Amino acid sequence: MLLALVLCLGINISSGSVSIPFEDTFNAFFGGTVQKDSWQYILWNYRLPKALTAVVVGGGLALSGLLMQTLFRNPLAGPFVLGISSGASLGAALLIMGSSLFSGIFAFGLVNDVSLAIAASAGSFFVLLSVMVVASKVKDTMALLIIGLMFGSITAAFVSVLAYFTDAEKLQQYIYWSYGSVGNLSWRQLGLLSGIVLIGIVLSVLSIKVLNAFLLGENYAKSLGVNLKKSRYAIIIATGLLAGGITALAGPIAFIGMAVPHLTRQIFNTTNHTVLVPAVVIYGAILMLLCDTFAQLPTSAYVLPINAVTSIIGGPVVIWLLVRKRKMVF
Repeated sequence: MLLALVLCLGINISSGSVSIPFEDTFNAFFGGTVQKDSWQYILWNYRLPKALTAVVVGGGLALSGLLMQTLFRNPLAGPFVLGISSGASLGAALLIMGSSLFSGIFAFGLVNDVSLAIAASAGSFFVLLSVMVVASKVKDTMALLIIGLMFGSITAAFVSVLAYFTDAEKLQQYIYWSYGSVGNLSWRQLGLLSGIVLIGIVLSVLSIKVLNAFLLGENYAKSLGVNLKKSRYAIIIATGLLAGGITALAGPIAFIGMAVPHLTRQIFNTTNHTVLVPAVVIYGAILMLLCDTFAQLPTSAYVLPINAVTSIIGGPVVIWLLVRKRKMVF
């Protein structure tokens, strides 16, 4: 799997609108001579951070999806069932489109990558905080799932109101953000995102035994001495960091979080999280790299929306695997 990941990383870096020979690509990263300085600039300042962003985003979303599916014991659960993505979308919508509806209140500063990331982070943090407050009052995990979906519906309704009253230019800007992208992050932003995802991965690894206990139900987990309240908090915080951080900096990216855990279970034929946690991170990174490679249409100046490509490529793969296996492992 790691060899496949390195191979996909190399293919992704070698692909793009500008054709760069493989020898020059290799030399650019290992101290050799590159024919053109512009090629070295493209490789170091655009293609490499974009490829590494795809690795971080794919692995983080896949892991957050696994956490939610295990916590709620629901195969349709994904990283955004708690309304975290909708909260980030609301924050971005208020920044981009808010001035049309609330004249002068939200019309502050310039809309750029940094301000968008801050606004989306604030929105996702607000929803996550609300979910944490509700989680302290609700004992039933399925009720928490429904509440999370309701938070998502409420925030989506506010976004729809903003979209209705905004002008075409700002609406187009918001729609462009909603497509998601792994190519807009600077090295500093990539470092910040990597740190956030790393914390989420560490929390997930520390929760492996708890996740395995949750597979047989909350009563079984409680009989093993698992503190349900603290465990739910830890899983929700890990998911919030993973999904919220990624959505804030890379935009909402669909499909990866829900599909990769199923794909990994079918391939390994196991539900043991000691295997699944590292496997979904690697498979998520591989699938995201492949989708990004296809999205940038090698030798073409056009770049497809990454959200569309993840579903176009990933959907048939999961369908084929489920049909071939004839039974879902969950």
